[in-house]
Amino acid sequence: MSDMTTIARPYAKAAFDFAVEKGELAQWAEMLTFTAEVANNDTIQDVLDSGYAAEKLTEIFISVCGEQLNEFGQNLIKVMAENGRLKALPDVCDEFLFLKNEHEKTIDAEVTSAVALDDSQLAAISAKLEERLERKVKLNCSVDETLIAGVVIRAGDLVIDNSVRGKLNRLSDTLQS
Repeated sequence: MSDMTTIARPYAKAAFDFAVEKGELAQWAEMLTFTAEVANNDTIQDVLDSGYAAEKLTEIFISVCGEQLNEFGQNLIKVMAENGRLKALPDVCDEFLFLKNEHEKTIDAEVTSAVALDDSQLAAISAKLEERLERKVKLNCSVDETLIAGVVIRAGDLVIDNSVRGKLNRLSDTLQS
């Protein structure tokens, strides 16, 4: 576990608890996703490393985010700036989204296939994953022609490699051992 994850967890938990209490999970997810992108920006990274006072960092960060932050989001930025933790915003966002998915019993699954999948194939994959993981599954699809054929599915810690490339790699490992 990285230091940033340890730093980010209490902020994410506080934001999550507040968002649940106010019924604003989606709004907070959008705010934190936006602030994470801002924090990852090279120019903002330079500003965060510059040694400005917390008030100045808060002012700069909030002015960049503009209308994307409500007053409570601005307060989070202010508290994190005062504690020198703005660099942890991407990790706060990741932790928040994890808590949100756990709360909503959803999971994102990355589906990489050799060719574009049609709607019926995606529906079948989604149904099987929902049954296996006992969660609502959101598929994020991409194409990787180097797989030759088949699919690779990643959902949390679960990896299902049903690609020809994966089968060839496993066969090669078996033959070499």
